[in-house]
Amino acid sequence: MNVSDDEILAEAIRLVAEGIPVTFPVNGRSMLPFIAGGRESVVLEKAIAPQVGDIVLAFVEGNRYVIHRILKIDGESVILMGDGNLYGVEHCKVTDIKAQATYAVNSKGKRRSLVSRQSRRRASLWCRLRPVRKWLLLCYRILEKVKAL
Repeated sequence: MNVSDDEILAEAIRLVAEGIPVTFPVNGRSMLPFIAGGRESVVLEKAIAPQVGDIVLAFVEGNRYVIHRILKIDGESVILMGDGNLYGVEHCKVTDIKAQATYAVNSKGKRRSLVSRQSRRRASLWCRLRPVRKWLLLCYRILEKVKAL
């Protein structure tokens, strides 16, 4: 019996809505350097009161799910952006936020908080560095390749 990615995601969202944390794998590079897609997973928990700076699982623009950081909340409208993105943003409603990512988990099971004071300070600094993010991400990727050698 094959289970589709959509079915797995729907079940994860259902469990989170019931208050059960779910560890979910992350793909892609859109959340670098805070979450390494393909190497880390995130712990998803119920998003009680989403706020600017939170990393959330959201259904954006009526067609797909992303795990990105909240940049702005204006009433019911939310603007999201991946930490590894240079320009693009996504839009959704507060009701489209299905979960909050509270921890990143590496392949050895070690957890790193995404909601601690220190983590939020780093994310805030990273947001302010958007004009030079391209160069910082390039350095990050080069260092990651050197570490892999």
